[in-house]
Amino acid sequence: MPCLFKDKPRWTRRKEARPQELLAAALEQFVARGYAATRLEDVARQAGVSKGTLYLYFANKEELFKAVVRENMLPVLGEAAQMIDRFEGGGAALFREILHGWWQRVGATELSGISKLMIAESGNFPALAKFYHDEVIVPGKALIVRMLEHGIARGEFRPHDARHTAEAVVAPMLMLWKHSFRACQADAVVPEDFLDHFIDLCLHGLLAGSAHSPTEPLHAKTP
Repeated sequence: MPCLFKDKPRWTRRKEARPQELLAAALEQFVARGYAATRLEDVARQAGVSKGTLYLYFANKEELFKAVVRENMLPVLGEAAQMIDRFEGGGAALFREILHGWWQRVGATELSGISKLMIAESGNFPALAKFYHDEVIVPGKALIVRMLEHGIARGEFRPHDARHTAEAVVAPMLMLWKHSFRACQADAVVPEDFLDHFIDLCLHGLLAGSAHSPTEPLHAKTP
């Protein structure tokens, strides 16, 4: 069946829809090309508007990138914060919910390309790196700390420095990127299986009653 809207002029779309269309096109361009190589004219062309129209909403590429991050990443952080605030279950259940939620909302989606982009290009664009650090990384790690402290407060996790544990939790998660080397591995891991294993590994090192003392280094244990 032929498309009824095949000949409909693209400029007849609702004006109020354009910012969202521009942000969607920009996300795709930034992830595919990187920040430096992304051109505003390509973003505008993909969104079906003129470059001049893009400038009505965003002053430059930096402001467009910031808008992409705020539109896509901040809501995910907000939802995670609300979950932690309202969660009535144990620390282990919250740990699972947060990590699996991150994978579903970010890791398995095009959004993971933004984190990859920032690591790759932060040295060339320090102002953008600081923006991403302040608005995404800092609050993201703070959420992990709160998640861990939830389990500590309930007596389910042993006392520990949650800030350092947050760093240890974040690092392996980044290797699950949709846009990482995982994509070209012949024996690529199944992300959900990895998450389940990683969560199990973390929890058995955090749960009260673990085999080692909270103040005793693991390497000091004898068989």
